Amino acid sequence: MAETVAFPKALAAWAVAWIVGGGFLGALVLAALGGVSGEPLTPIRLTAVALVSWLTLLAAVVAVARSEGIGWVRSVGLGAVPRFRVGDLWAIAAGVVTQTLLIPAVYFPLRAVWSDTFSPDRLSDTARDLVDAADGAGIVLLVLVVAVGAPIVEEIVYRGLLQRSLAARVGGPSAILIVSALFALIHLRWVELPGLFVAGLLFGLCLHRTGRLGTAILAHAAFNLTGLIAVFATG
Repeated sequence: MAETVAFPKALAAWAVAWIVGGGFLGALVLAALGGVSGEPLTPIRLTAVALVSWLTLLAAVVAVARSEGIGWVRSVGLGAVPRFRVGDLWAIAAGVVTQTLLIPAVYFPLRAVWSDTFSPDRLSDTARDLVDAADGAGIVLLVLVVAVGAPIVEEIVYRGLLQRSLAARVGGPSAILIVSALFALIHLRWVELPGLFVAGLLFGLCLHRTGRLGTAILAHAAFNLTGLIAVFATG
């Protein structure tokens, strides 16, 4: 796997950016907009917090790639020009199927044992709060954040930077498992952890099988958008 950042550097860069951008700076922005940690986010607050976090993470990707003497675009597997091929559209179907069929199958046995912990209402309450607070321009912002911004940035960081750099050390399958677990954990929602881990496996497999980050981005976007549409449809 050519032109990858050394994993210890990649992990350190991600950790610092996640703490600074997603934690410290995100809290400052939220407070500036009148929000309180722990309360449901409005689409505007979500967008502002997400932008700060994303910019910090992307800055870390660029910085660590430059420290290794690698162009950041190539370092995350995008190539000289990000390319999407017609043949990659299967990734959209994979994202939809994972959200509509595979995730419910994962939660079915969990609900049989822990019905309250993994109830559908608890699983969708964060998305429901966002949808309930959105109207007009807020809906547009919500879709852009969830189905466009998050898939692009998260795939650049987690699959492009971390998975590729780790795969160069331990191999593709192990890297997929480890990064998928990290991806699930950083969302800090225990009820969503099983589903996010499975989704991370899908995104990681997309990159592993094709060698291109575009397929992971497409699958992630389709996965998120399908989930968002489901919440709107049940509102």
